[in-house]
Amino acid sequence: MSKHSRALGFLLALGGLVLALGCGTGEYRRQEVYYLVAANINLPYWQSAKNGLFRAAAELGVSADMKGPETYDPKAQREEFLKLVAMERQPAGILVSPASAELMKDAIDQAVAKGIKVVTIDSDAPGSKRLFFVGTDNYDVGARSAEYLAQRLNRAGNVIIFTIAGQVNLEERLRGYRDVFANYPAIRIIETVDIKGDPVVAFDRTKLIVAKELGRVDAFACLEAIACPEIAEVLSRNNVRNKVVVAMDVSERTLDWIQKGMIQATFAQRPYTMAYVGLRMLADLNHYPPAQLETTRSLATVPQFVDTGVSLVDRSNVEQFLKDQAAQGEGQSASQ
Repeated sequence: MSKHSRALGFLLALGGLVLALGCGTGEYRRQEVYYLVAANINLPYWQSAKNGLFRAAAELGVSADMKGPETYDPKAQREEFLKLVAMERQPAGILVSPASAELMKDAIDQAVAKGIKVVTIDSDAPGSKRLFFVGTDNYDVGARSAEYLAQRLNRAGNVIIFTIAGQVNLEERLRGYRDVFANYPAIRIIETVDIKGDPVVAFDRTKLIVAKELGRVDAFACLEAIACPEIAEVLSRNNVRNKVVVAMDVSERTLDWIQKGMIQATFAQRPYTMAYVGLRMLADLNHYPPAQLETTRSLATVPQFVDTGVSLVDRSNVEQFLKDQAAQGEGQSASQ
């Protein structure tokens, strides 16, 4: 065999080895599975988060899945989370949005005790051993919403707030509202409605308000995504157009009611970004771990909070927002 033939054979063998190693690495990474656990997972909000999760997984060559109940059920969410913790093939990491921080605390701590990295997104469980929180500065968005509402009310009026009790993110938003309204003595929160994750509760309560108590209400504020479209629906059916409605998030119905003038504004969170960034940060910690994983001291190697931001959407920019959303969707489809 000539020198050139031997060299060619060596190069071909080396190329085959590199290819084999590359394929093996890809297969190994695909077996690395990250999970997102939420509640009410069929909501558009969580479908957006799912898209971000899958986009990050595709870019990294790992696997990902979303788990959780299709309704607002904190206990069922906890059970889904614990099933992942008990799996024989341990998850590479878990993103979770606790519907109840109290219920999820021990479950998160169990996962961490088994060596599973856990990051909260959207809603936090600060008393748990989760690594950090990725999401909205919920106090700030509550304060910004309240300031917007105060200006629309000309600094005076009665407000009813719709929320879901027990969620840390919504409690922080409510605190933001209260602190801002403290600067406006003529604005009062006259009722806080716990919809328990059920839009029908919001619809029925608003229907009763319109029938019997409309004169005492000047504005409706929603701390979560599903109540305000129901409020707008009831007001529209009864031709009530002199109330201020401030929503949260950008479901199709919310944007439609903004276009029709029944909702004055909403604050758009970024669930896609939360899941995308959360998975990438977990994967980075797995593949390039710091010498010491420190979360609380001054020389911490990971943050406690990653703020993904919000955007105000009202009638002045809703059309552009919809165009941007459509363009982003087309771009995602083309890249998948």
